[in-house]
Amino acid sequence: MNAQTSRRARVRKLGCRPAEHRPGQPHLSSMRGFMARQAPARLDRSHIDPHPAMLGNDRIGDCTSAGIGNHLHATAALAGFDVADITTDAAVRFYSLSTGYVPGKPATDNGGIEVDVLGYAQREGYALATQTLFPLWGSADPADLNGVRNIAAGLSAAYLGVQLADADMWQDQDGNLPPVWDTDSPAAHGDPTPGSAGGHCLLLWDYTGTADTDLVTLLTWGAKQKATWRWVRSRIMEAHGLAWRQLLPAGMLSPSGQDGEALVAANDAYLDGAA
Repeated sequence: MNAQTSRRARVRKLGCRPAEHRPGQPHLSSMRGFMARQAPARLDRSHIDPHPAMLGNDRIGDCTSAGIGNHLHATAALAGFDVADITTDAAVRFYSLSTGYVPGKPATDNGGIEVDVLGYAQREGYALATQTLFPLWGSADPADLNGVRNIAAGLSAAYLGVQLADADMWQDQDGNLPPVWDTDSPAAHGDPTPGSAGGHCLLLWDYTGTADTDLVTLLTWGAKQKATWRWVRSRIMEAHGLAWRQLLPAGMLSPSGQDGEALVAANDAYLDGAA
């Protein structure tokens, strides 16, 4: 990795393995009205703190688990509260159960396949100290950025798998990433080829517009990271939506009626097939 080294360099781990597909997995295309509608031209959540947390992703490649924990944070924030017991221990425990990671054995820290991690959360839940929460989920066409925007607007955030470049991982002397991830990165930042750094799971939270150079806010490594839409288009390899029926606030552009029923039916069918 061609990140600039310094006394203040920060460790940020990757851990999203190449995108895969499982027979019968839920797809958001079943929610025809929800995915086909024109997404909001702008999604401004600058006044809301989604409480992004590191959740161990500076020590191990548990980004697929951290992404679920941060999706819970984000969904709760939209309803005006937080889920206090989303801890690093909980995230690492879920990462271990969903991927086979054995704490203390680095050779087992091989990251996660997003659809398998989401399927495990669907079946077994995301266990916290005081409760276990079960998401509905579905995959979307990663090339359908209107659909990705609908997921962010209606399901609190889009759960993405991206192929990061070495240039994205560049750090300044204080250990900060580039203020905006873009495809037009300085040559000094390293290789701009998507995937040259590795795969990563993160959340898309909001956006200023829909043009190539408009900015999106990503939630990753305990912080908000800005990027352009053309960067998202360049790096994205998979997109998924999660729905926490216990937490989704009223008034969101959430799937309802036939769309909501279709999402439940797709998840039930996948669970039945897995059983």
